[in-house]
Amino acid sequence: MIRKIENDKLCVQVSDHGAELISIFDKANNREVVWQADPTFWNRHAPILFPYVGRHFKKEYRVNGKTYPALTQHGFARNLEFNCESVTEDTITHVLKSTEKTMEIYPFAFTLKVTQSIKGGTLTVKWNVYNENDETMYFTIGGHPAFNVPAIEGTTYDQYSLYFPGKDLLTYMLVAEDGSGTLNTSEDYTIELDDGKYPIDLHTFDRDALIFDGHQFDRVGILLPDGMPYLMMTSLDHPNFGIWAAPHAPFVCLEPWMGRTDDHGYTGDLTEKENVNALPAGETFEKTYTITVF
Repeated sequence: MIRKIENDKLCVQVSDHGAELISIFDKANNREVVWQADPTFWNRHAPILFPYVGRHFKKEYRVNGKTYPALTQHGFARNLEFNCESVTEDTITHVLKSTEKTMEIYPFAFTLKVTQSIKGGTLTVKWNVYNENDETMYFTIGGHPAFNVPAIEGTTYDQYSLYFPGKDLLTYMLVAEDGSGTLNTSEDYTIELDDGKYPIDLHTFDRDALIFDGHQFDRVGILLPDGMPYLMMTSLDHPNFGIWAAPHAPFVCLEPWMGRTDDHGYTGDLTEKENVNALPAGETFEKTYTITVF
């Protein structure tokens, strides 16, 4: 089922399937902001990545010495039906609980709550992860919203820019070229910014996502051809971030992550993985990010 909330600026729709954001309609500019999942390029809108972001090396991982399969990327939450806990005038809350089936591939009992709320022209996405175990739980989690680019009829993709306010230089890495989806940490690349701006074109993502480690920025936006802001994402204290589009596709994904794909060749235990979230027994993890539409 599709749930809807709206105010005088935005109309937001969220699906029970994956608790996935499927629409942000900008009333003032009469345009859809979220990619509408054309399967020609990519058949998703804004999946939630849990209990892992990206891929595990050789499609498997270990917890306390036991090996578990990880046959698909980005975890299983995006493919499951969430329970819609509540819908108010400005908030939608979904809940996913672990089952015997999930514990066969991820050996932790959990509750994942996703709350999406609007105020003015801003959508806030909040994740709460509850550890239902009597031991520490390990996971990564991330967002993957895709935004329509170009956004204005008559403009082209290469007229748009990424915008990193206050930044002059950023460093990113790429996934390994063997198709594993894991990160090649042996080489990094530098982006030089012009007043925080970085032009994009249809070849920017030829080698897959640009992956930023080390909490290099809290805000990233997309600028319209005239240099005015289209949207801005704020993701405070997220150590990792991905920016991606399918080859030659008319969208850009801004992906705030708490943890990321494995380093290429990593065969250690999940408990020792860099940037993994370690949540003590009985405790709750909470993180938010926002999308502001201009």
